[in-house]
Amino acid sequence: MHNLTKSVAAAALFFAGTTGAFAQEVTLRFQHFVSPASGSPMYFMEPWAEKIERESEGRIKIEIYPLMQLGGRAPDQYDLIRDGAIDGGWVIPGYQPGRFPEVEALELPFITAKSGELASIAAWEFTQKHLMDDFADVKVLAAHMHGEGLVHKKGAALTTIEDFKGLKLRAPTRTSTLLLDKLGATPVGMPVPAFPEALAKGVLDGGVITFEMAPSLKLDELTDSHTDVAGDRSLYNLYFIWAMNKAKYDSLPDDLKAVIDANSGLMASEWSGVAYDMGDEDGLVEIAASGNEIAVLSEEETAKIRALGEEVIAEWVAEMTAKGYPASALVQDARAAVDHALASHPWIDTTGAAITVSK
Repeated sequence: MHNLTKSVAAAALFFAGTTGAFAQEVTLRFQHFVSPASGSPMYFMEPWAEKIERESEGRIKIEIYPLMQLGGRAPDQYDLIRDGAIDGGWVIPGYQPGRFPEVEALELPFITAKSGELASIAAWEFTQKHLMDDFADVKVLAAHMHGEGLVHKKGAALTTIEDFKGLKLRAPTRTSTLLLDKLGATPVGMPVPAFPEALAKGVLDGGVITFEMAPSLKLDELTDSHTDVAGDRSLYNLYFIWAMNKAKYDSLPDDLKAVIDANSGLMASEWSGVAYDMGDEDGLVEIAASGNEIAVLSEEETAKIRALGEEVIAEWVAEMTAKGYPASALVQDARAAVDHALASHPWIDTTGAAITVSK
C-alpha cells in the first residue's frame, strides 16, 4: 500500500508538472509611439491583443504601451524589438533612411491607394515577395500602410501647385522629402512625436500626415487647413510593420505560437489598414467640427503634382539601380500589388476621407 501511495503521488507530481508546462503563461510587452486615442491603437493594437488573450484562453497577455513609455525614440523601435528590450511593437522602417531601402518602393508618390485597407493588402504581398529577408532578425506579424497622406498647414488651403513653394513642411520619410522638394517646399524630416511642438514653435508651416493622427496631434488647433489631392492614389504613404522579438516568439510553446500565427500575416495586415481608415474617418469628423478648411486640389493641379511624382520615381529608380537594387522591378511589383488589391476587392471605397466629405 505504501508503494502504491508513492506511485500515485509520483504520478500526480508528473501530471502536475506536464499540465503546468502545457498551461504556460506569458506576458508580452508591445510599444508604440502615438497616442492611445489614435486609430491604430484603438482599432487594431488593443483589439488584437484582446483577441490573442481570448484565443489563448488567457495564457498570453499582451500589454500595449503608448508614447514610447518603455523607453527609446520612435526611430529606435526596430532595434528595441530585435534586441529584446521590448517584446514587440510598431515600426516605421522609413524613420531610418537607407537601412531598408526596398521599402521605399511602396512609399513613392501616388503608388498606393488612399484606402489603408487596400494599401495594406498590397503591402503584405510586396513584403512577402521582397522584404522578409530585410526583417529577418524580427518576427514580422503584419505589414501595413496608412491611407491618404495629405498636407496640413497654417493659413489657407493649397489651391495650386505653386502654393507649395517656400513652405516648411514636416515629412516622415526620404521619399516624401523628395516629392516636397520637387514641389518647391522645404521638407523637414521628422518623426511624428516631434511634429506638434515644431508647429507650435513656428519652426514649420505645416506637414504631411493623415487625418487619423490629426486629433491626437492637435492639428485642429495648430493648423488651419487640410488639403488632399484628387483621385484614388495617395500623395504619399508610409509603410509600417507590427513585429515581435524573434527569440521571444521562438520560446513560446507550439500551441501559443499557433495563436500568434493565426493573428498574423494578411489578416493582421488588412486589419491594420482598416484601423487606419477608421481613424481617418474619426479624424476627419473632428477636423470638420473645428471649422478648419478641408480642400481637395483640382484634377488639373493634381496631374501636375503626379508628373513631378513620376520624376521622383524615375530618379529613385536610377539611384537605387546604381546601388545594385532591382529598382524597376520593385516599383513594378509595388504597382502590381496595389492593382491586384484593387481588382480583388472592388467593394472597398478608394476615394479617401477628404474626397468623401466633399461629396
